[in-house]
Amino acid sequence: MPQDIIRRTEPGALLGEGPLWSRRDQCVYWVDILSHKLNAWYLDGRQQTWSFDCPVCWVIEREKGGFIAGLMTGFAELSLDPFVVRHIVNPYPHEPENRLNDAKADDRGRIWAGSMHKPITRTSGGWHRLNTDKSVTHVDGPYTIPNGPAFSADHRQVFHTDTDLRQVFLFDIDAEGELAGKRPWLTFPEDWGYPDGMTMDAQGGLWIAHWGAARITRFKMDATPDFHIDLPAKQITSMAFAGNDLNRLFVTSAAIDLPDDREAGTLFEIPSESLRGHTGLEPQKFKG
Repeated sequence: MPQDIIRRTEPGALLGEGPLWSRRDQCVYWVDILSHKLNAWYLDGRQQTWSFDCPVCWVIEREKGGFIAGLMTGFAELSLDPFVVRHIVNPYPHEPENRLNDAKADDRGRIWAGSMHKPITRTSGGWHRLNTDKSVTHVDGPYTIPNGPAFSADHRQVFHTDTDLRQVFLFDIDAEGELAGKRPWLTFPEDWGYPDGMTMDAQGGLWIAHWGAARITRFKMDATPDFHIDLPAKQITSMAFAGNDLNRLFVTSAAIDLPDDREAGTLFEIPSESLRGHTGLEPQKFKG
């Protein structure tokens, strides 16, 4: 274990994903999609887990309390105490083998979520927007493995990835949520692995997880690498700034197909002194 990397959980999550900082609950939420579990790591060191009856792909806080969850069956309202799941809408009713994969809320309180084929044998995924009236708008596609998105600080641009293509795209976005000007922004070479989850920092850099290459990289807005941080697990999936000053970085990883990787599936923390002064942006909440 590199000296500046802290193990916050035991390894073994099959597909650790979707880290979310909750100032309200003083914890980092994250999911193990394939084990159907939502986990919480609290700043005081406590941990907690909730089990679902299907893949749970992410959770996003709701402004009026509770969460919106991304499930195999689509978008759902979620309460943890008491534990209640209420289905909202399935954005892909004609694709029963699809599931949601990775999502973020924007500054208008809408949720942008990708979907993908669960066996990953077809390019049947898309990119969907859950509006505050709980209607769904299909915004782009098709995708094989959509990841991200990540919004610029002014919410005038948004990054989105198709991991299978090793391609990060950049879009312009207006106040109504309309996308324009889709263009390739960055293509990962083979020795970088695959681009997975992303997050923006408050200083205008984009952080990307490298699936298969055991690291995360901060990129400048001209798509050049600024610096990278090596991690002790190969399949790095996503990251989120956390803590009351948003100066701690929590990183998820996956153990699927890696029985000999002793750190795979761990939730890691990279402390502030290793982040070169970079801090995060406050996560947005769903306003519906």
